[in-house]
Amino acid sequence: MKSSLETNRSDWPELWQATYRILEDQVVPNQLRAWIQPLEWEKSEQNESKIQVFFKAQNDFSAAWVRDQYQGTIEKALTQVTGKTAKIEVSAKEGTENAEPQLGARVERSPLTLDPTDSHPMTKSTPIQPVTKGVVLTTNEKQTSLEAGLDPRYTFETYVVGNSNQFAHASAAAVAESPAQQYNPLFIYSEPGLGKTHLLHAIGNHVLSKNPQAKVRYISAESFVNELIESIQHHKMSQFRSLYRNSYDILLIDDVQFIAGRKKTEEEFFHTFNALYGSKRQIVLASDRPPKEIESLEQRLVTRFEWGLVSDITAPEIETRIAILKSKAELDDIYLPDDIATFLATYVKDNVRELEGILIRLQAQAALTGAEISMEMAKHELRAAVPEQGSQLTVETIQEIVAKHFGIKVTDLKSTSRMKSIALPRQIAMYLIRKYTGLGFKDIGNHFGGKDHTTILHAYHKIDKSYEKDVSIREAVEAIQNQL
Repeated sequence: MKSSLETNRSDWPELWQATYRILEDQVVPNQLRAWIQPLEWEKSEQNESKIQVFFKAQNDFSAAWVRDQYQGTIEKALTQVTGKTAKIEVSAKEGTENAEPQLGARVERSPLTLDPTDSHPMTKSTPIQPVTKGVVLTTNEKQTSLEAGLDPRYTFETYVVGNSNQFAHASAAAVAESPAQQYNPLFIYSEPGLGKTHLLHAIGNHVLSKNPQAKVRYISAESFVNELIESIQHHKMSQFRSLYRNSYDILLIDDVQFIAGRKKTEEEFFHTFNALYGSKRQIVLASDRPPKEIESLEQRLVTRFEWGLVSDITAPEIETRIAILKSKAELDDIYLPDDIATFLATYVKDNVRELEGILIRLQAQAALTGAEISMEMAKHELRAAVPEQGSQLTVETIQEIVAKHFGIKVTDLKSTSRMKSIALPRQIAMYLIRKYTGLGFKDIGNHFGGKDHTTILHAYHKIDKSYEKDVSIREAVEAIQNQL
């Protein structure tokens, strides 16, 4: 296999390709790319009931991290693909046992870390040599997508444009063509899973295709916070400031709302923003809400975020959802009949990432059973989202079932009580109402005593993220869904 910076998945053994497709649906994307994708498949040994796979990691630190954090996940995915008891061994390449990660390659420990983004050609500023992904770049070196933190699959060519995202797409394309010329900063916001991160990647990939010498950095806001904390702890603030204020032609930060309320982070980011903007280098930001609605964000940052262009992405219409599914299927060489694409797009309305994830799971099922994707498979996969024929799921019905499940009253759900025994059921009710009725956040708020739409948005995001990580919440949601 190739090095981690040149990984070509088409070169991987078929078994590892199939396993990786399952892992893509189970591991946070940029953690997957940072730790699992660079693994080199060394060899495998197997008999009728067991399989053991040996991997090489880039260094001892990476090998230890994969063993501690992902060994069980990888082994379960291998078992799912092969039907055999799987065991993996991960060791470091020879001569890399003592290698340590650089400042630009910090470990992202939180489950909230988000996807990478991109890069841009800009007015050159090279006071220091930037560090990305542990590789020191000089002003004459070409930077690859992986070094910039980009996923090479996410380009403008693979982005499906519809009425819901047309303006954001055009804005991103304009920035990619002429960084820091007219839209600086570019601020893109949407609910999770609607494609803003894809656009960030597309900007960076387009820029690097035109100018491989461009210096680019993608980072999630949470990772920015983590790096800042580590820099303070290790007395490396001067290096941290130089890295972010002097090293890059374009800085792309995802989920920027995460810095809100963190005074030290806001202070550092404020000066970083000013340094980049003042030297005419491009800034691209992504968030789950517009600047004015980011709670606890300093007003001076709100103002700066609005200096350039603020663009939103809304939930795609059904035609766009079908086109996205067909495009994904074509890219991954998956046979997807039109009627099944229409069925999936009908019931998964608000999250493109979820839609694509369902397609990947269907393909995995088809590969394991040796059958083509069928309507029966699709219905089974969406059994919780497809109401029984003749049933009517109303706000009132969902509120009543949630209240009954938790042993409280509907009036409690509509109250202002912040007791956990009421607040959590309320958030689950808001989440399920959004999922099953498709009502807007403002309309849902009206059914809970006139609560602000940002409250509903927060509840939806919280339950959506907690569903995969908190067993008690997942069991409660599934139990209620079965009743619905």
